[in-house]
Amino acid sequence: MKFQNYTGYHETEQPGEDQRLTHVLPGTPGGEYLRRFWQPVALETDVTDVPRLVRVLGENLILFRDTSGRYGLVHRHCAHRQASLEYGKCEAKGLRCCYHGWLFDVDGALLEAPAEPTDSPIFDKVRQPAYPVRICNGLIFAYLGPPETTPEFPVYDTFDLEDTVRVPYAFDYPCNWLQIIENAMDPVHSVFLHARVNGPSFTQAWGELSIKRYYEDDTGFFYSNGRRVGDHVWVRMHHVIVPNMAQAGAVLSMTGDEPRYFGRPVFTRWVVPVDNENTRVIAWANFGPRSDAAKPEWMTPQSLEIIEGAEPRTRSRDQAIRKPGDYEAFVSMGTITRHAKEHLATSDKGVALFRRRLRNDIALVENGSEPARRNDPQPWPTYAGDTVLGLAKRDDDAAFVSYICDRVVEILRQGDQATGPQRDDAMTQALRDLESSA
Repeated sequence: MKFQNYTGYHETEQPGEDQRLTHVLPGTPGGEYLRRFWQPVALETDVTDVPRLVRVLGENLILFRDTSGRYGLVHRHCAHRQASLEYGKCEAKGLRCCYHGWLFDVDGALLEAPAEPTDSPIFDKVRQPAYPVRICNGLIFAYLGPPETTPEFPVYDTFDLEDTVRVPYAFDYPCNWLQIIENAMDPVHSVFLHARVNGPSFTQAWGELSIKRYYEDDTGFFYSNGRRVGDHVWVRMHHVIVPNMAQAGAVLSMTGDEPRYFGRPVFTRWVVPVDNENTRVIAWANFGPRSDAAKPEWMTPQSLEIIEGAEPRTRSRDQAIRKPGDYEAFVSMGTITRHAKEHLATSDKGVALFRRRLRNDIALVENGSEPARRNDPQPWPTYAGDTVLGLAKRDDDAAFVSYICDRVVEILRQGDQATGPQRDDAMTQALRDLESSA
């Protein structure tokens, strides 16, 4: 018997990590890049009447809300004698250190040092390191980059969808951020992980291989994912906004066999590095008639787990092995995936595009520039969601589905200048016209 084809012995050496993309601590190329964007650091409901320790991009920080309702985010250790402000007291004008009673404003200004003269020079010299904070839809965002380059807080068209209930959520992953956000650029995994290998997580239509088109702009990437479902063409749009925001179409209610025009995303989601080896996804789910319908029975912790990873996180180990979801796929790659051990194929085009974009943007920051940003009026348009058109099968159906995908993308991009209900109405009418004329 010949054993030359068994190559395990020659594959035991572990290559180094792709540190430029995966490492996020202060001073690293990837960490400095990520700090050029507003990042969610917690849910509003995480913050109580006592300070909260949070870890973001390798930094240990204290998040608090003073008794006048203002939020602050400061370095963990007091600028006086380095006691942890985790034990501080929230007061009307800021956060008071438990050790010597120094009081800091939300911007880090020293307001009181009770044991010092009122005219002491320390009031001009000492500041508690702090970061600006912004609240949006139940999430607390912070900007951890250079203050002189603080960007405008990004507002997208899905931040205020009509007839939509937004439910904030967060999930923790014991692995690097990149292997989670890259999943958003990998539509092929849905066919196998969520349908073919161990049975459908959603509906059988997810198991149909789709026709994919990728597009890149200043914000990042969006792509169309087109399938034939009976007498309908289902065009699913996914939008990945660099470096770590993603939106996708409906999950719980999506079958692909009922008409839908310009559906909207089921989640608005950020993949936030805690450090090099841990990640927290912070997001809100969108429940409404144009996504997953706003049914009270769907707005549960288990539904959020399914939206986030296709299978509940609360399953037993045996259940997870028999029917894994996104969580098991991400974490099983290892704490930090070694890219040199991978063998990317043509179906990994989205992942390759995303990594190339990150490398280019990181190089911009290293060379003293800023990442590409939009400067047109907000809210900025996004494309994620589902369109399902009633269109019977044709002789050359693959070419027809491909044509419909291209036309849907063209229609959505033509509506960029409109916002709110005006854009919604225009897109819906244009898609109905396509359905009737195709």
